[in-house]
Amino acid sequence: MDYLNYAKEYLMNTYNHLPVVFTHGEGCKLFDTDNKEYLDFTSGIGVMSLGYGNKNWIKAVEAQLEKVVHTSNIFLNIPVLELAKKFTEISNMTKVFFCNSGAEANEGAIKLARKYSFDKHGKARNTILTLKKSFHGRTITTLKAGGQEKLHKYFYPFTEGFKYAEANVEELEKSIDSSICAIMIEPIQGEGGINPLSEEFVHKVFGIAEKEDILVICDEIQCGIGRTGKIYGFNNYGVCPDIISTAKGLGGGLPIGAVLCNEKLNNTFEYGDHGSTFGGNPVCAAGALEVLNIISENSFLEEVSEKGKFVKEYFKSKNKKNILEVRGMGLMIGIEIEGEASRVQKKALQKGLLVLTAGPNVVRLLPPLIISKEELEAGLNTLYEIIEEE
Repeated sequence: MDYLNYAKEYLMNTYNHLPVVFTHGEGCKLFDTDNKEYLDFTSGIGVMSLGYGNKNWIKAVEAQLEKVVHTSNIFLNIPVLELAKKFTEISNMTKVFFCNSGAEANEGAIKLARKYSFDKHGKARNTILTLKKSFHGRTITTLKAGGQEKLHKYFYPFTEGFKYAEANVEELEKSIDSSICAIMIEPIQGEGGINPLSEEFVHKVFGIAEKEDILVICDEIQCGIGRTGKIYGFNNYGVCPDIISTAKGLGGGLPIGAVLCNEKLNNTFEYGDHGSTFGGNPVCAAGALEVLNIISENSFLEEVSEKGKFVKEYFKSKNKKNILEVRGMGLMIGIEIEGEASRVQKKALQKGLLVLTAGPNVVRLLPPLIISKEELEAGLNTLYEIIEEE
């Protein structure tokens, strides 16, 4: 069957698909319709945190499939209750709302922040301050929340109530006024180029927020759930936000997102303020619980950190003609290059290596967290060769 033509004929033109169709995966490898093997440095954009075919995850999901697949949220189910307990405890938060994706999680976080501020400070305090180069989703509201002008086109009118600042202390201070109810940050900007925020800047955000009763929302959609070698990206800075949004790696491949809050916001949402038909799905919750059981072990997170150091050390030891910078934390790595990242991505695909991009000249690496150092080195050898040939 000519599956690539199926895509052209039946799918909307939302993705510029690479010319490959995958049929199955194992560990950190994917296989296409010709059974060609690919080493995966993408994990479905950070989703397949445990790789492909994890036995414990499959067992947990299959067991729940045989019990109950879905109920309305006017009823409770055991997996979501167990997940809520585990998730709030390891996050140092007090309550959680489950949804289906990162964009939905950010929508929920924005609503929660505005409701808190409305209740305490009145209607006029409703602006969310986000950062330039940020990305928070593709709904109308989360597109506007993202601090990239290229996102703010076609779909007018956009949701109001957002303001943008560069990720430096001086501009942050200039941007604070009486309308700001929350500051929303990605500790490491993902789609914006794999840009870790500076420690000075993050601590300034939290200092201003505490002084002015402004909420801090940490968007952990991409950098959370063990990706940086900590449960969350913000854990690398020694801070704790009021609201956390997360998704991607949480489900281990199944769609799930979450909004977590601290005690200050425990009772902000009242019955009917928010909801999600599929949020808290018992099958997705069962998978997510298994992910958390595995990645929350200290030894697992330490290994992720070590693998991240291994990647950086690899490039430090090389002569770099076309590599300008290697940045990131844990297994969230951006390689800024001379040349087009998309060309590198296509050449890597031909050689059996899957990588991502984050802007025109950044190659993005988000391998499964379980990847071995041997697999990392093999993929890095291929990638280095391609970049230096450009």
